[in-house]
Amino acid sequence: MRYLMTSLASDTAPDDKLFAEMGRFIEELTASGVLLATGGLEPGGVRLTSSGGEITVTDGPFAEAREAVGGFALVEVRSKEEAVELGRRFRAIVGDGVSVLQQVFGP
Repeated sequence: MRYLMTSLASDTAPDDKLFAEMGRFIEELTASGVLLATGGLEPGGVRLTSSGGEITVTDGPFAEAREAVGGFALVEVRSKEEAVELGRRFRAIVGDGVSVLQQVFGP
């Protein structure tokens, strides 16, 4: 089962301790084969909207800063519970904030 975990952007600037803890966590998940991809996301982006055969392209940002997705991790695990546990570990490292887990369907 694959899960996409997204995290909302934070106003808190990361420090050396956070970078070190996150580095260890990412190394562990990579070594175990659980982590498929991770990265940060630009705050803006482009929105494509289709309606009545017309496609409109709009430059971002689209949400208030506190609602913007700041990063993601794609993991492959055996169960939803395992994905939730990885999410809990991530939140324990980075502190206050919001993450969303969604199962990824398809090949």
